[in-house]
Amino acid sequence: MPPRNLAPAAALVTVLLWASAFVVIRAAGDAFSPGSLAFLRLLVGTAALGLLAVRYRRPVPRGRALGYVLGYGVLWFAAYTVVLNWAERHLDAGTAALLVNIAPILVAVVAGVVFGDGFPRPLVLGLVVAFAGVVVIAVGGDDGGVADSLGIVLGVVTAVLYSAGVLLQKVALRTVDAVTATWVACAAGLVATVPFAPQAVGEIADAPAGAVVGAVFLGLGPTAVAFTTWAYALARTDAGRMAATTLCVPAIAVLLSWVTLGEVPTVWGLLGGVLALAGVAISRRRPRVARLETELQPVR
Repeated sequence: MPPRNLAPAAALVTVLLWASAFVVIRAAGDAFSPGSLAFLRLLVGTAALGLLAVRYRRPVPRGRALGYVLGYGVLWFAAYTVVLNWAERHLDAGTAALLVNIAPILVAVVAGVVFGDGFPRPLVLGLVVAFAGVVVIAVGGDDGGVADSLGIVLGVVTAVLYSAGVLLQKVALRTVDAVTATWVACAAGLVATVPFAPQAVGEIADAPAGAVVGAVFLGLGPTAVAFTTWAYALARTDAGRMAATTLCVPAIAVLLSWVTLGEVPTVWGLLGGVLALAGVAISRRRPRVARLETELQPVR
């Protein structure tokens, strides 16, 4: 495969595995509590990534770079995973995926404030449209009950944690290679979820074989493999563009959830999801003036 195609291929692997994670989490959630499932997933992922790191003798980052890696490990690998597992006790896999994928807009907002990227008109319009989508999903919950409302809130929290993780990871990858960054971050997430270890040991003894296999798959596929391919691709492109590639995750998750679990989001959920993703797409559009300036720049 030509080198220029490696980053897109890595992004594709990530998208497919992350989409499947929403379905597997939903299926295994009956046997494992949110914290237990997160601990088991990170235990498997850390072991697999550790073997890879030892094989290639990757040095552990130091100083500020280590701080960034540990930070996104706790936020993304630990907190995000636990909250997502909790959210999927109240939401179907497709709706959870739709809510999580408002993260690209949050990344753009932080970039506008912290990195001085500003707030161009497409970003503001995208924010309004995406927020409307979240409102539609919330209002159109199955019964409008407390559980559904909690699920919506948890879904939005996962998007915030995801966004924070992407931003910290992007900074870390300036000086740390993808394998090391993913391994150390996963280990940090594992340490943060150690309080759930006793509960995980108790639950795994009574869990059906399918749920245990699901937990192992989450550790190997969506964690060890997908986060490594994501880091590889992220190091070779910008954070906003990479976050936008995850827009197809909800569609794949909805299809897999329908085929394997028989779950189909409500009409309101689908409408809200379409609005949320449309808002993200709008926010990623570049102003016409900026496009013209880019086109008029001389080739170097």
